[in-house]
Amino acid sequence: MTYSYPGIGRLVRDARLQRGLGLPQVAEALDLTNAELREIESGGGDADLATVERLAVALHDPSLAPVIRRTMHLRIKGGAKLNGSIDVRSSKNAAVALLCASLLNRGRTVLEGVARIEEVNRILEVLESIGVQVRWSNDKSELELVRPDVLDLDAMDIEAARRTRSVIMFLGPLLHLLPEFQLPYAGGCNLGTRTVTPHMQALHAFGLDVKATEGWYQASVREVPGGVRHITLTERGDTVTENVLMAAALDPGTTVIRNASPNYMVQDLCFFLEKLGVRIDGIGSTTLTVTGVEEISTDVRVAPSEDPIEAMSLITAAVVTGSELTICRSPIEFLEIELAILADMGLRFELSDEYTAANGRTRLVDITVHPSELHAAADKIHPMPFPGLNIDNLPFFAVIAAVAEGETLIHDWVYDNRAIHLVELNKLGARTTLMDPHRLAVKGPTRWRAAQEVICPPALRPAVCLLLASLATPGITVLRDVYMINRGYEDLANRLNALGADIQPFFD
Repeated sequence: MTYSYPGIGRLVRDARLQRGLGLPQVAEALDLTNAELREIESGGGDADLATVERLAVALHDPSLAPVIRRTMHLRIKGGAKLNGSIDVRSSKNAAVALLCASLLNRGRTVLEGVARIEEVNRILEVLESIGVQVRWSNDKSELELVRPDVLDLDAMDIEAARRTRSVIMFLGPLLHLLPEFQLPYAGGCNLGTRTVTPHMQALHAFGLDVKATEGWYQASVREVPGGVRHITLTERGDTVTENVLMAAALDPGTTVIRNASPNYMVQDLCFFLEKLGVRIDGIGSTTLTVTGVEEISTDVRVAPSEDPIEAMSLITAAVVTGSELTICRSPIEFLEIELAILADMGLRFELSDEYTAANGRTRLVDITVHPSELHAAADKIHPMPFPGLNIDNLPFFAVIAAVAEGETLIHDWVYDNRAIHLVELNKLGARTTLMDPHRLAVKGPTRWRAAQEVICPPALRPAVCLLLASLATPGITVLRDVYMINRGYEDLANRLNALGADIQPFFD
């Protein structure tokens, strides 16, 4: 005899989560595949009495230990020169945009060269929990995603969703797939308050209404008239532009987006949507005209472009350690302002001839950085929307300014408290003064000194800045809880070790 188990499925899932058991643990104990157990938990089929009894036994089995996330730390022996060359990996921000956009496609989506970082892992956990089939190739070079006809948002991995900001980009695809749904508040870096109002204002034109309740966005979708939609973004943000692009992709009319971000991850998303049959005019500009389609069911293969933020991190590693280093596969279009500022500060570097990324569109170069005597920037260093200095590259200038002669003012007008995290550089001997939550004065040059232990700040780029400064610091520094670094960088410690660094990961 078999039983329908929507109620039992929820009880199983709740009991498993309450015990802290991972889905693979329980599936293995029951001799089931992950997909079979996920189907049981979602209430999507029938189960016989024996299976129900086995579930009950497994969930009470004391031999199944709760899943405990091991905390990674880094022991850094600084002061060594780096040398050689290193390839820039694919973009974190482009990857998460493409993962979210895969929800638009009923066909098979294959992403090439996706970095295996924690931010990607969290999004994949969320996608898999709501029914998306996720499969890595044997060599981990390709990631295949297949969306089910019906998504099960009730089964969403809430813990994973709350550990990433990217889940807010589900709004654009889901408004075409479900009449009502809820998403948990976004997490990720702790950088102060960032309003989601621009998302709500822009998506309102597609019929999306969102009400914020405790810990959740409650969304509902109403009918709206067709025709050309003119949307002017109140903030030229990357994720809000991506959300509107995804909403427009499955709208068969025309959407004109003004004050759109032309940044690198937005361009990668546009390239992807074009392969899905969506027409987009104005890529790389602040006005995008999108002609959407009724339905998308296409087998598609794409490669996200290289990450300009990782490229800037590696340039910084060379600068602060006084090393000669070649950073290969650098997306030059998104680094030109940064390099112009560095040249004005006295940095010597060479650029190779340009070549094309795997996506066929992004321009790449190899950048060779030479040891240089730097002086403070003549003016304050501040970010601007692309093609200005990237907001995520701004923190690296605090580390670079620390090795330059004179005083540099870093002005982070976007985030409420990221400048505060950069004051942690003082623990390594830097002389930084917080002028207010947005402005940091940095005096150089710095006589770096090792710190016995430094706890990683809850923000990705400031955390990496501490790692880079530790490379320049003679002696041993322990950087504790580097999850934030692993959110955005794949195997960074070992890749730096291949260049001559001495970084040893260890766990509690």
